[in-house]
Amino acid sequence: MIGYIGRRLFQSALIMLGVSVIVFFLINRIPGNPYASMFSPDIASDQVEAKLHEVGFYDPLPYKYLKWLGRIGLGDLGYSIFYRDKVSSIIFSRLGNTLLLTSASLAISMLVGISAGVYTGRRRGGLVDNTVSFVTFLILSIPSFFLGMLLIKVLGADLRLLPVSGMVTVSAGYRGLAHALDVIRHMIMPSLILGLLYSATMLRYTRSSLLGIINADFIRSARAHGLTEGVILFRHLLKNMLIPIVTVLSLQIPDMLSGALLIETVFVWPGLGRLSFEAVQHRDYPLIMGILLMMALITLISNLIADVAYALIDQRVTVGAEHAGQR
Repeated sequence: MIGYIGRRLFQSALIMLGVSVIVFFLINRIPGNPYASMFSPDIASDQVEAKLHEVGFYDPLPYKYLKWLGRIGLGDLGYSIFYRDKVSSIIFSRLGNTLLLTSASLAISMLVGISAGVYTGRRRGGLVDNTVSFVTFLILSIPSFFLGMLLIKVLGADLRLLPVSGMVTVSAGYRGLAHALDVIRHMIMPSLILGLLYSATMLRYTRSSLLGIINADFIRSARAHGLTEGVILFRHLLKNMLIPIVTVLSLQIPDMLSGALLIETVFVWPGLGRLSFEAVQHRDYPLIMGILLMMALITLISNLIADVAYALIDQRVTVGAEHAGQR
């Protein structure tokens, strides 16, 4: 197991290095001067050019990359052009908000997707199965920003049940438990949209996985031995469905982070998605590169966790990987 994890860590480090190369060179090949907004119009052009040489704007790209990579190795992601603060400080100030929203959305996705997938899979072809399948395709076909605006119209503007933007009610000045409840109220609509969108995918994978094993020999044998459907479900079916579910989860976590861009923009949620929009809008190259690296890191971590979970669920994964390494 330790050797398996070590190989996965080494592979992740190589992938992260490759991502850094691609991100840096693509961002720096964008035409224009990202530092233009930092200079006042009345500053002389020779002073501007001198400052650009000082910050290394005209350095060769490979040299600029090596300097940037060296700073990253020391934990320095650079300095934001627009916010005029450390990129790492800006990202970590927003990261917690995005992780909070994503965690709530992931919980909704798992609760709705797995339970509905199991229920419809065990009642294949029935009215509930057909209805849920129709609703699933309907949810997958509707853009997230449209659902967001629809909920804002109904729950926010018409019924006035929930706040429509932000993370807290600034004018209220809540503290303690009241502050936590206020954050939850602001989080309901964006997390519900993200959760429902990804629960549709979770439902389809869960249902498909269940149908693949529900008539297997070991399930029929369990029924023949008199085990109840509840015992069969939790002891046999769910255990054999774990790998597909873990696969979906490992893909959903980074996908939710990128999908949060639209949702956070619609609901003005102060997270990484909203920050990405602002960074692109202001051509803040260091901040864009820092956000992309953070997204890539979270993706690699989620995939690494999934690989470890595979090995814990099914020891054959570790054995197969060891045999492949020996070849």
